[in-house]
Amino acid sequence: MRPEVTDLEIRLLLEAIYERFHYDFRQYAIASIRRRLIQALTAMHCESISALQARILHDERAFPRLLAYLTIQVTDLFRDPEFFLALRQHVVPILATYPSLKLWIAGCSTGEEAYSFAILLAEEGLLDRTLIYATDINDDSLRKAQTGVYALDRLRQFILNYRAAGGTGSLSDYYHADQDNAVMAPELRRRITFADHSLATDSIFSEVQLVSCRNVLIYFDRELQDRALGLFADALCPRGFLCLGTKESIRFSAQAPRFNPMSVGPKIFRRVD
Repeated sequence: MRPEVTDLEIRLLLEAIYERFHYDFRQYAIASIRRRLIQALTAMHCESISALQARILHDERAFPRLLAYLTIQVTDLFRDPEFFLALRQHVVPILATYPSLKLWIAGCSTGEEAYSFAILLAEEGLLDRTLIYATDINDDSLRKAQTGVYALDRLRQFILNYRAAGGTGSLSDYYHADQDNAVMAPELRRRITFADHSLATDSIFSEVQLVSCRNVLIYFDRELQDRALGLFADALCPRGFLCLGTKESIRFSAQAPRFNPMSVGPKIFRRVD
């Protein structure tokens, strides 16, 4: 039987998580949090949110398991290939005019988005003068991202995405096989700095020319979306680029006046001067 989860129970649990572990999910969209908590209740064999709360407060092994459900993201190399094709055709030529580049991949999960950007920039001759900051709140995801190791059975989809995204070579140029895994090339990993960062509580840390935060804002409520978009605008240099997911918009955000949309299809915006 599906457990009953009330808004009050969720708010109490999220407040406890914030007070004890300093992870702030209090402004995440309630419907998304509810779905993830129901999955966690089943997987962790808890009959109620109260039981789950007691577990994470008294069992040090429990919270990392719960965090995996609260932050889970579905991602691939070159996910949404049409976005990367538009990036290659319309954004990279402008990025190429900068003497050096800094990019921020916010909500990087296990690193596929960051490595996709690195491969694209390598093919366009820009990676050697680029630093990519890839951030997330999930330490386990960041550790996986830093290794750059992905199951070989995912490569078929990766390759299809890469080709559709306008890849100019072979994806195999950017990884080597190690038993049942693909390991991303060291020259890619050297240009990426993975770090813990919360869009709910932390501030900006560098000026960048591009921010990619795709399929993250859909899990936030309006107030937290505005906060995150404000961080991105503050981090971007004048006329810098903001990339969002296909289901995300800035239309009703208080930060909307700080961006202009590009007319190239996918959700790519430029910061107003």
